[in-house]
Amino acid sequence: MEYQAGKTVISLIKGDITLCEVDALVNAANSRLQMGGGVAGAIRRAGGESIQAECDRIGGTPVGTAVMTGGGKLKARHVIHAVGPIMGMGNEDARLEVATHSALALADKHELSSIALPAISSGIFGYPIERCARRMLSTTISYLESGEHTLEKVVFCLFDDTALTEFSTALEELKKSRE
Repeated sequence: MEYQAGKTVISLIKGDITLCEVDALVNAANSRLQMGGGVAGAIRRAGGESIQAECDRIGGTPVGTAVMTGGGKLKARHVIHAVGPIMGMGNEDARLEVATHSALALADKHELSSIALPAISSGIFGYPIERCARRMLSTTISYLESGEHTLEKVVFCLFDDTALTEFSTALEELKKSRE
C-alpha cells in the first residue's frame, strides 16, 4: 500500500528491515543505544559490530530523540537510532510522535532520499500496535506535507501480518480523513 504525502511516497511492506534498499534504516532504539534484541538485534547481526561500536561512542540519547551511525555491512549506508517510549512511562503518544519526527528530521538534515522505519516501541516496549500505526503514520504525513524535504521514499517495514494490517487500516483511515 502506498500514499503520496507531498512529493514523498509512503509505502507499507512486510519483511526484514535489514534487507531494505534505502539510504537509512531506522532502529527502534533504547536510550542507552544497546542493540540487543528485536529490530536493534537484527540490525546489529546483519550490519556488524561497527554499528554498536559507534553507538557506544555516542553513549546514549533521550526518549524522543534520534542519532545516526553508519550502516556497517547493511545495504543502507546509515542507521538512524530513534528512541521511542516504554509503556507506562507517561505521555507515550507524544513521545512516539517526537521520536518519529526526530528520525525524519535527521534524515532530512543529512539530505537522505529514502528511509525505512519499523513500528517503534511496539515490541518489548509494549506500545500497542494499533496506536503505534496511527501515531507514526499521522506524524509522518504531517511532517512530509509541512514543507520541502529531501525524502522521496518512506517505507514502513513491518515484521508480521498483524502490524501490516494495523498500519494498512490506519493509512486507509488517514487517507479518507484527508479527502
